Amino acid sequence: MSALEEHIDIDVPADLAWDFLHRTESYPRFVEGVREARPEGGNRAHLDVEAGGRTQDLEAEITDRDQGRTMEWQTTSGPDLAGSFSLLPIDSEHTRLQARIEYDPGAVREPFGGKKGFAQATAIERLVRSDLDQFKRLVEQAK
Repeated sequence: MSALEEHIDIDVPADLAWDFLHRTESYPRFVEGVREARPEGGNRAHLDVEAGGRTQDLEAEITDRDQGRTMEWQTTSGPDLAGSFSLLPIDSEHTRLQARIEYDPGAVREPFGGKKGFAQATAIERLVRSDLDQFKRLVEQAK
């Protein structure tokens, strides 16, 4: 498994960022390639993802940890992907969002565009950085 960690500082309280992270239906607004997302009850979500010219349905299980400061997720269908989003309060009005993505480059290569597609580490880094920037814009506009 390969892992990628990125972070971004957001000008909102941690509770507001936490609430926004849990709005599954808003994922298409800040996660590149997600065309539709919906909660499936309990701690499960369904995502329709387009990448590398292909559409892929993913099911994910989401678990909250660390007293509401870390959201962990794991795909239960499609490519084996996992990760977490941790919120670290900087002060009462600022939060650091730490993202960690774990993936097997061989397992995501075929579903997400072949040898030069989604599986390239630099492409994944750019996607995650872009998603964090978009999340920051959206959550700061919502405050």
